[in-house]
Amino acid sequence: MTYKQEFIRFMVDNGVLRFGEFTLKSGRKAPYFINTGNYKTGSQLAKLGEYYARCIAENGIEGETLVGPAYKGIPLAVTTAVALAEKHGVDLNYCFDRKEVKDHGEGGMFVGKQLVDGEKVVLIEDVMTSGKALREMLPKLEQTAKVQIAGMVISVDRMEKGLQSDLSAVQEVYKEFGVKVYSIVTMADIIAAIEEGVIGGKEYLEAMYAYRKQYGVE
Repeated sequence: MTYKQEFIRFMVDNGVLRFGEFTLKSGRKAPYFINTGNYKTGSQLAKLGEYYARCIAENGIEGETLVGPAYKGIPLAVTTAVALAEKHGVDLNYCFDRKEVKDHGEGGMFVGKQLVDGEKVVLIEDVMTSGKALREMLPKLEQTAKVQIAGMVISVDRMEKGLQSDLSAVQEVYKEFGVKVYSIVTMADIIAAIEEGVIGGKEYLEAMYAYRKQYGVE
């Protein structure tokens, strides 16, 4: 199996990717649901970091510091930094933002590597639904230093139209901010994994096709 296929099976095995009928926050009725909150053990987190690191390596994303938006991005940035060092021999810095600026001690908006002008950063997140995390993070970065954003890495690209446009969240943030988003897998990869028998769920394929036809983007 490819690492993408392995990751899809990993999500299914850990109850992160499920199939059925789900009402999403957007109100859409979807035949699948992704709940990254089901990652909760050390071994899961270690493996997850390896997939993120592989995505960074295979896409040739060059950065100096991994930035994990609070809160979900914090453990993701940490485990990815560890995996890059151990599996790829690439030792990057990492940091994450505070929800509130610390006004005593070392102070500052970020914990970990203190960002400087010209630094290349890679944002690490779980799943992009609306681009909210990026929109909240950009002003914090701009207030801290004139960094260069080398890209953003997420686990799954839903390849789904937003509520306000025919662009996906990934496409919208690229159009609006020029930030390229890389995903370990896409919804097209997940459908292909079902078709090829990598994971179960063939009984949901028709519903997946219909959902993609109604809400999907290329």
